[in-house]
Amino acid sequence: MLMAGAAMAETVNPLAEKVRALDSRFEDVAVAKAEGYAPIPCASGLTGGAMGIHYVNAAYLKDDAVDVAKPEAVMYEPMADGTLKLIAVEYITAKGPASLEGHLFNFNTAPNRYGLGPFYELHVWAWKQNPTGAFADMNPNVSCDAMQGM
Repeated sequence: MLMAGAAMAETVNPLAEKVRALDSRFEDVAVAKAEGYAPIPCASGLTGGAMGIHYVNAAYLKDDAVDVAKPEAVMYEPMADGTLKLIAVEYITAKGPASLEGHLFNFNTAPNRYGLGPFYELHVWAWKQNPTGAFADMNPNVSCDAMQGM
């Protein structure tokens, strides 16, 4: 019984649950496009895993506001059949130190691979479990391999 409670505590993530409740509309990539999100290439990790394809909303990126219902980036994993599967969102701001519902953002210096100035970011793996943590950058269970056929 105690073990089951500990396992449940590790899988319950109030922020991920809130993200799923407010952002599940993005399961259809057409919704992301209609709301002003545009894709950037699939991001793979140097030591394995990936973040997937980010659809970024430039207006949200510029405003520096952090709103659970308006993530700066929506992340998809390319599938072998050519579809995109929603896996996570990313919140980005230049104002910091930043946090969202008690979770601290990671700081990224400039220059960086995104061509942005210094910024703070928080990934929330709300649709695909990440064994390295719900807020880690890379997910070892995500791959960009299907991009080769697209």
